[in-house]
Amino acid sequence: QVRLVESGGGLVQPGGSLRLSCAAHGSFSTITTMGWYRQAPGKERELVAAIIGSGNTNYANSVKGRFTISRNIAETTVDLQMNSLKPEDTAVYYCNMGGIRLGLPWNAWGQGTQVTVSS
Repeated sequence: QVRLVESGGGLVQPGGSLRLSCAAHGSFSTITTMGWYRQAPGKERELVAAIIGSGNTNYANSVKGRFTISRNIAETTVDLQMNSLKPEDTAVYYCNMGGIRLGLPWNAWGQGTQVTVSS
């Protein structure tokens, strides 16, 4: 079983920055996808950013140029650097990873971390 542990959320003023981190714990052979999703009150969960395969990245249009996703495969961690934060970025942010374990695919979610952008 794979467990994801997130950290780094909090309250920040508009224009500020936060860095989210997510570490994978457990037994797994490979990690093929790493990403961050978010869910605001009354809205569906949406993809924020992802790293797939050899390192291709994908960002939601609303965060392009402001957020940067990075990973450390050796340490099985993925970070999300969030700059120029806006009130509309307020949401619970979830880490997601997927890969292969014992020849079978696995997928795991973190517990979520609150990000609030407000003055």
